[in-house]
Amino acid sequence: MQVKETQSILNTPFSVALKTLQNDIGYKFQSVNLIRRAMTHSSYSEENNKALSILGLSVIETSVSLFWLERDIEISSKDLSRQIKESSKVDSCAVIGVKLGLEKIVRVSPKTNSSTPAIVCGAFRAIFGAIAVDASKADDAGNVYRNVSHLHSVGGGGRAFAQ
Repeated sequence: MQVKETQSILNTPFSVALKTLQNDIGYKFQSVNLIRRAMTHSSYSEENNKALSILGLSVIETSVSLFWLERDIEISSKDLSRQIKESSKVDSCAVIGVKLGLEKIVRVSPKTNSSTPAIVCGAFRAIFGAIAVDASKADDAGNVYRNVSHLHSVGGGGRAFAQ
């Protein structure tokens, strides 16, 4: 009986969506609880993605900085700041988050619209915070961000690594 209960928990729509998301981003979590938390808005639970989103923002900003400095070590601080600011905008990360279908995955209260840019962006950022914690390395999270951002920049979606 307990095996069937465990299987039914693992096959909930939310669990299936988390598995699909892990495939889409190219990272398998050692601790599934971290990706569950990353996809949980504060309106849904006190165990939510706020702290992971803060860490994820730092990962994104560092990744973007490294990309541009590796590309052009002579980049001006003004231009680098502009690139970081662009990648950090709620609308910028929400575009990629929507392409990943995060508005359909993130858990929110019934009164909350999961498709608002702030909620999608928070979930998107939280993914990379969760990866950093899961891997105990921000570098791993930055590499996943680069891959995800690059994949979704084709066709004009992601702007962080746009040419």
